[in-house]
Amino acid sequence: MKRILILGAGTAGTMMANKLDRVLPEEQWSITVVDQYRTHYYQPGFLFIPFGIYDQKDVEKPKMDFLPPRVRVVFSGIDRILPDKSQVRLADGQVLGYDFLIIATGVKTCPHETEGLAEAGWRKNIFDFYTVEGAVALGRFLKYWEGGRLVLNVAEMPIKCPVAPLEFVFLADWFFTEQGIRDRVEIRFVTPLPGAFTKPKAAQVLGNFLQQKNIQLTTEFDLAEVDPARQVISDYEEQEIPYDLLVTVPVNKGDELIARSEMGNELNLVPTDPSTLRSKAHENIFVIGDATDLPSSKAGSVAHFESDILQENLLCAIEGREPRQSFDGHANCYIESGFGKGILIDFNYETEPLPGNFPLPGIGPFSLLEETRMNHYGKMMFRWMYWHLLIRGTDLPVSSQMMMEGKRR
Repeated sequence: MKRILILGAGTAGTMMANKLDRVLPEEQWSITVVDQYRTHYYQPGFLFIPFGIYDQKDVEKPKMDFLPPRVRVVFSGIDRILPDKSQVRLADGQVLGYDFLIIATGVKTCPHETEGLAEAGWRKNIFDFYTVEGAVALGRFLKYWEGGRLVLNVAEMPIKCPVAPLEFVFLADWFFTEQGIRDRVEIRFVTPLPGAFTKPKAAQVLGNFLQQKNIQLTTEFDLAEVDPARQVISDYEEQEIPYDLLVTVPVNKGDELIARSEMGNELNLVPTDPSTLRSKAHENIFVIGDATDLPSSKAGSVAHFESDILQENLLCAIEGREPRQSFDGHANCYIESGFGKGILIDFNYETEPLPGNFPLPGIGPFSLLEETRMNHYGKMMFRWMYWHLLIRGTDLPVSSQMMMEGKRR
């Protein structure tokens, strides 16, 4: 019996378990998934919790609901990967062998990486929304906040879901307008990037939206320290920005087991071939989703497109052939912009987000790089698609490769 071992049962790991369950003969292959947590989170939904659009029950379900009966699931922490032995040692000392390993351990926020961030002001007037606990706590705070200086700060790139910070300030503008206190709230978006987003053309468009919504933009701010007593954040050039409410996107890092396994970079991300998704160091190891060091966005859509490529390339490797599918960094992101509207961007490693229609050329129904109500509906429909189609590994009518049809240069 040959063995597939998947580390992580988040979005990427669950999709791969479902896809491989369909294509690998059960009498020849065993599939094992290891994860230390039993709850699966719809992470794009965290954004909506602070504003009362979703609550916690809308974003969580048991992981076992989405894994095939044939798949063996081990709920355990992982000590380390032993790639030279094709083994994984669990936290309790149990050793699992594999013929092929898929690393899907994701990234997590690490507020303790920044001096002062997770200290006196944490969950008092300093909040994150990339965890369900942080999003819920921020929602409680905003319900009674009467206004002041709201600073949204991205500590360091890369981060998962790089459009989410922009969505947060857009929704904050809408929320405080609905509450009747927008004139009492100063909103500032503070980023280490040279613009509002990672891609220059989209950054210009999104920067214009910030300006229209009277949201201040501070760029190239490399967070060095948070002083909760003085309520200021400072960068390495000693520039200071005061806040009354700090919403932080802390440093994102891969799982510590990658560091213990001596397989990652300084952020515990695994060096991965950007085309084949194979580990650069080990031929029988593949990496997917946020755990990679790829220059693509760390977003659910990217994991979805990667899963199509990885399935084919893993089958090639099983048959002793070179991987033939090539991942182009395709990402597709809905950006909630408030007031019942949204923006959609579609891009890859080489091509910037462009205007046009998606997914059908000339028809849409979604518009690229444009604010529309239909894009908002697409964003809100995505939660149903996620639970019922995406993580179940269902084939969707969207190419894993970025298509130029329907786009205008």
